Amino acid sequence: MKAAQDLGSPSTDQKTYRMDSEVQDGLRVSQERRRGLGPRSEPLNLPEAVFPLRPELKVNRMTEGEYRRLNGWRGWKAWGVPYFKSRWYAGQLRPIVAYLFTEYKCNLDCHYCWAYNNKIKGMTEDTARRSIDWLEEIGCRVLALMGGEPLLRWPFVHKVTQYAAKKGFFVYLATNGRLLRPKVIDRLGDSGIAVFNLAVDSVEERPELPKAIKPIWENFEYLVEMQRYYGYTAFLNINITAINLEDVKELTEIARTYRIATDYHINESPMMEQSDFKHQRGNTTFILREHWEQVDALIDWILERHGAGYLMANPREQIANMKNMMRGHVEPWRCRAGQNTLIIREDGTLAPCFPMYGATHDWGLTESPDFDLVQLDEMKTECNRHCFSTLNSIVGHCYDDRVVVKWLGKQVKNRFRGVTGSM
Repeated sequence: MKAAQDLGSPSTDQKTYRMDSEVQDGLRVSQERRRGLGPRSEPLNLPEAVFPLRPELKVNRMTEGEYRRLNGWRGWKAWGVPYFKSRWYAGQLRPIVAYLFTEYKCNLDCHYCWAYNNKIKGMTEDTARRSIDWLEEIGCRVLALMGGEPLLRWPFVHKVTQYAAKKGFFVYLATNGRLLRPKVIDRLGDSGIAVFNLAVDSVEERPELPKAIKPIWENFEYLVEMQRYYGYTAFLNINITAINLEDVKELTEIARTYRIATDYHINESPMMEQSDFKHQRGNTTFILREHWEQVDALIDWILERHGAGYLMANPREQIANMKNMMRGHVEPWRCRAGQNTLIIREDGTLAPCFPMYGATHDWGLTESPDFDLVQLDEMKTECNRHCFSTLNSIVGHCYDDRVVVKWLGKQVKNRFRGVTGSM
């Protein structure tokens, strides 16, 4: 695996996964040990979604102050309160954020995506409802709806959003935007969705990178316009590959023009071997040694814009560390996957994080988790060297007591006149 450790993404004569094969073997067990969540005697359904639920929203545009107060209060309830409770109940599973994979199928075929398998059925209403109820019981209040493309069944997502939002969840949707038509935006906004994560990698569509902004331009403009009516926020999620470096700059400037944030990722090969990954050989999106200098220059450009006040979800240090990430040299970091973050697969089985989606190790089910800290720690000694998740790195940073004390000191100095800074 030395060659794979020296390159963030493999060339055609290298293995197309980053984790040592012996460690992978320990995460693969008989499929019979990881059965999905079966329904109870009577499967549960989600309540029918009502539309319009709050018709006044679409006609009353919020002032900037109203919009900021809404999202500040929403963020505190969903992120702040559960975080401090998780510190109090440190010995319990207390996820700050849970990723609910309502769909595995996708309407696009991005060549870097190893999770493409359109034979897998989507999540049932029974699994979705029981997952949300269980997360509510254990103190989680951030629910990220993931795929695939969740909006392949947008009426189902409408039901999930409305049910979860009524329970006080901060609902977050990741989408490529192709199916994010105005009527869908209206229904999800009316139901109380908090964030739209719009994944786009290029300006013009191309076979390798079909997630482009031009084909969804009308949807994008409507999404941005309706923020101040429904109260949600939107941002562009951009994957940096070997072939979209100029697109990344243009998308960053588009986000700046429309006053929304950006979130960046460095293109990665799979953590584990993926039998369904049909683009694993000769993949032009992989970042190879010959691309490093150009990618370094792009990362420096992004850092300059970060310093100039562009809205970005990534901490500055995380962006800078992408240079090490693509070279396969990640310093050990505090990962809380399986403790304060988790994913729920479409069949109700659990996993600690995205890279482990394909592992058949038994981490339990919705309502009956089975995360073992010893097993997680042993696994992370290997996978931690090949991963630097934006969300998990931020969560890990927040579980450093020195960071918390410093942040609280800042609030005391400000006499708690509005929360200042982030952890």
